[in-house]
Amino acid sequence: MNNRHWLFMGAAPALVVVLAALVAFCLGPAEVPGRDVIVLIRPGLAAPAIGRELEEKGLIRSAEVFTLLARIESGQGAPRAGEFLLNTGWTPMRILRVLATTKGIQHRVVVREGLPWWETAKLFAAEGLSNQTDFEQAMENATLLRKYGVPTKNAEGFLFPDTYQLPRGPETGVAAVETMLKAFDRAAKKLWPKGPPPPAELLRVVILASLVERETGAPEERPRIAGVFANRLRMGMRLQCDPTTIYGMGPAFNGKITRADLENADNPYNTYTRAGLPPGPICSPGLASLKAALNPERSDFLYFVAKGDGTHEFSSTLEEHNRAVAFYQLHRGANYRSTLGGPAAPDMPATPAVKPAPAPEPAKTPSKTPVKAPAKVQKGGQPPKAAKAPAKTSGKKNTAKAKKNTPAKKPAAHKTKHKS
Repeated sequence: MNNRHWLFMGAAPALVVVLAALVAFCLGPAEVPGRDVIVLIRPGLAAPAIGRELEEKGLIRSAEVFTLLARIESGQGAPRAGEFLLNTGWTPMRILRVLATTKGIQHRVVVREGLPWWETAKLFAAEGLSNQTDFEQAMENATLLRKYGVPTKNAEGFLFPDTYQLPRGPETGVAAVETMLKAFDRAAKKLWPKGPPPPAELLRVVILASLVERETGAPEERPRIAGVFANRLRMGMRLQCDPTTIYGMGPAFNGKITRADLENADNPYNTYTRAGLPPGPICSPGLASLKAALNPERSDFLYFVAKGDGTHEFSSTLEEHNRAVAFYQLHRGANYRSTLGGPAAPDMPATPAVKPAPAPEPAKTPSKTPVKAPAKVQKGGQPPKAAKAPAKTSGKKNTAKAKKNTPAKKPAAHKTKHKS
């Protein structure tokens, strides 16, 4: 053997020791003690690109060693996209396992019943999960709507209220809306185990449920409220539902509704000037309101007025209703609430309560709703029987604050576009 060979044989062990030390160094934690670092892994990034990003943030010492490690440990899965809380004191192996086997940071969003889409969008924006523009575009995503059988041009009413845990990432507007549509789909399976009804019927139920949701927070009242609306629709009476008019005013609504607002025929959601249900849902109804819309209570009630504690007084005749309105407006205090847990009701204009015009001739098929003698005003804060019917009514949730129920004039052409 020549001298070079002996030199190599003597240096080989030392080289092995150096390489082993280098590998151990690269496989060890980047810092001791470590510090937390949040990393956002974008979808589609391969292991080498992820390694470089981790190295740039000081989480690992070698992107190349991390890439080799990811290939060796490919059996446990590839690193996922998402937002992750990592630590510079962790080994590359531990970081790889966190990226490959966990969902990353999940942000909690609580969406309560009765919110319009723009209020729901604000909740996701507050957690950095979307922004108003992305959320609105996702709501109108035709592919997404077809996928989940939404029978309208946007997802309003089908954004199911629930508590959600979502990671941050790109296209979060789509992720948020799709997650809520999936939740509605699960709820629909409870209501229609054999499959959803035809699109027109599904939309009718969701619209009615959204009105019920906005009118009351009292669980026991939901079927009764739905029954009042069903009775008025059957008799050709306008719904005269304040929340529909407010919805048509959009995010610009300042908390007060005026007589001019109620008389605005350009508002397609104004059920004071337009007959029938509004053109679309006005909020996200919960499961209880959907059930109520499917099974309205059978009664002869046509009117209700807020008592001020979140519940309502129901009446079958205009005279009874006028007495109830007078009584509860007289006893209206600073803590007046139109719905349970809701804010104080806005000041309402005095609207003449006029007896509606006679109902149209019934169809040949007899109505299933039993005909009863005019019901008395319910107990619990009952207004004095001797009180005279006033000429005016006021108060939010005053569903029967009605003008004469004569045929409506042809509505004016829409001058502005309203988001549904």
